[in-house]
Amino acid sequence: MRQNDLGRFSDASFLILSSLATGPKHGYAMMEDIRAFSGTQLEPGTLYGAITRLEKQGWIEALPSEERRRPYRMTDEGVMALRKQVATLEQVAFVGKNRLAMMGGN
Repeated sequence: MRQNDLGRFSDASFLILSSLATGPKHGYAMMEDIRAFSGTQLEPGTLYGAITRLEKQGWIEALPSEERRRPYRMTDEGVMALRKQVATLEQVAFVGKNRLAMMGGN
């Protein structure tokens, strides 16, 4: 995985990988899970566009269809990408929190 890939990591991709971290899901199940844990409602076009990009990057893969629904799962590369993105977001949150604390009550 190249560092540039993380720079293009969209919110939808992060949410999808976070959802798939608990196991394979089809699109509707991902939308419901994402809404439940983040409060974000992804539109189908946004979800499936991001799924297509994640598949092309090799971060998720489709599983055999189940009753007209196609589940997806994270690949090992997807797990590594999610770990790196979470670490980056934790660092940004840490810096932001410390800088806000330095501002005092402002």
